Amino acid sequence: MRGQIRMADVSAKPATVRKAAARCELVMKPATLKALRAGRVPKGEVIPAAQAAGILAAKQTAHLIPLCHPIPVSQIQVRCNLTSRAVVIESEVITTAPTGPEMEAMTAAAVAALTVYDMLKGLERGIVIRRLLLTSKSGGKSGTWRRG
Repeated sequence: MRGQIRMADVSAKPATVRKAAARCELVMKPATLKALRAGRVPKGEVIPAAQAAGILAAKQTAHLIPLCHPIPVSQIQVRCNLTSRAVVIESEVITTAPTGPEMEAMTAAAVAALTVYDMLKGLERGIVIRRLLLTSKSGGKSGTWRRG
């Protein structure tokens, strides 16, 4: 089997309601965050663009991740919260499928973060995207899991 890959067989698993949430953050200089808060970004409205990009990306996850199953997505939420030094992105994806939407939630957060970076890079190229992680999942045989 060396060098081979395979997609997991989920045909025997029941389609149930499953949820997953993820987050990441972008750390930047106070001046960059101040410009974002004031709406002084040359490319326009950053937060709505990031939210739309995250939603679109979640719907395309199976096209981006080779062994990820395409799943019907019931709901996608992408929230962007501004703190004193960062933009924190949180995503949540809900599906009714035989496999969970963990990858969709993480993809939504990652692409939303990349969109924020793209829109702010003219103000600061040193923005750091960090701590992309799954924060919770529920549904399916393994039940509920939350990051401690």
